[in-house]
Amino acid sequence: MWKEINYKEESNDLLIPNITYKISPAEIESIEANSIAQQIGFESGDSIISINGKKPRDLIDYQILISEEVLDISVLDKNDEIHNISIEKDQDVNLGINFKDALFDSIKQCNNKCPFCFIDQQPSGKRKSLYVKDDDYRLSFLYGSYLTLTNLKKEDWERISTQKLSPLFISVHATDPEIRKKLLKNKKAGVILDQISWFEKNSIQIHAQIVVCPDINDGEVLEKSIFELAEFHKQTSKTVLSVAIVPVGLTKFRPENDGLKSISSEYAIKTIKQVEKIQASLQISLGTRFCWLADEWYLIAGINLPSHTTYENMPQESNGVGSIRSFLKILTIKTRNLPKKINKIRKVSWIVGKLVYEALIPTVEKLNLIDGLTIKLYGLPSIYWGQEQVVTGLLTGEDLIHGLSKKDLGEAVFIPSIMLKHNSELFLDDKNISEVSQILNTKIHILDNPDDIINTLIGISKSQEF
Repeated sequence: MWKEINYKEESNDLLIPNITYKISPAEIESIEANSIAQQIGFESGDSIISINGKKPRDLIDYQILISEEVLDISVLDKNDEIHNISIEKDQDVNLGINFKDALFDSIKQCNNKCPFCFIDQQPSGKRKSLYVKDDDYRLSFLYGSYLTLTNLKKEDWERISTQKLSPLFISVHATDPEIRKKLLKNKKAGVILDQISWFEKNSIQIHAQIVVCPDINDGEVLEKSIFELAEFHKQTSKTVLSVAIVPVGLTKFRPENDGLKSISSEYAIKTIKQVEKIQASLQISLGTRFCWLADEWYLIAGINLPSHTTYENMPQESNGVGSIRSFLKILTIKTRNLPKKINKIRKVSWIVGKLVYEALIPTVEKLNLIDGLTIKLYGLPSIYWGQEQVVTGLLTGEDLIHGLSKKDLGEAVFIPSIMLKHNSELFLDDKNISEVSQILNTKIHILDNPDDIINTLIGISKSQEF
């Protein structure tokens, strides 16, 4: 899944690895209503310098520091004046402060040169945040970002152990030392099993990821990786909680002669059969399937997604494993009791990536049985990335313009918010949603909440309009 990291424009050296950064005051983005922070008078734009004499390096430090009952906080206000505030509260009560960034020092950059890295498979000249390759264990703990462990320093390992930052999300790709070094193009990458052993000794749990690259880490290498990771899923200590198996994604901007091959339908079918056989074996030996295929495998193969129950507790949903199945389950529930007709005739378009188009056809057919409602579902390829089969979140403004021009779009177009940068109007190609709306000469509405998509498409509830 695409995860764009906030970029601080004032940090000109952000993209230079192995630099020691100072801890900046933690800038406040918003204050929660009826919170302690609101009562005291904290405002958006204020910054926290220290708590009980300690400068928080990130949101993790902040959460630990405010667990005290008595807090002496040094605050820098919007006018660059420093205030010292004392607060007494119950130990488990939050202050109600939301920060602009989760990291107050700087992001830890990736030092690998993986040929399949999607961030490196982009055109130049776009917004700087698109090129930030994070490999930060703190973002892994806070938000489920994947890291490789290759750039951790001694003090990072100590902090993970001391603060029990668990679970973490680890990009394994292969347990074979030589294969992993080849994939990451990093001589330090071959000790992954030793690092997982360290996690086991320090009671830190992880979720693992394997990005499958045909003829490199597939077949016997993939099977070996899964079973070696499964050895860390014991009855007494479940260090590796789950493994996500993700197909490599390639764009037209990737370097020539990178040695990578795209995933075909036939290859996807072969991989599904292999992994499902492994799942059956692990279900018997471990009592869990343990490893799961990302939804794209089934969509590329043209095979129905597994049932919701086969994903167990959805341990890798944020990594695209079962997320579409969950989405379809919500749509099924929301379409059980539809109105027979609507008062005002309505004709609209719903835009998704071509990869998920087929899976959504039954939902649209059910909606179009409502008298007065016509929904046209468009599943678009990506001209921008050079991908015929693309997930919805990677569609760009250019893709919408190219794919929808001269089409009968009805009174409005509806697009999921995952196409846009979080809390912004920007697509991945830096096109603004208002610009796209003007070119297509139609209103564009944003579908934010999966629970409310059906009502929004029908016209029962309002959506954000451009």
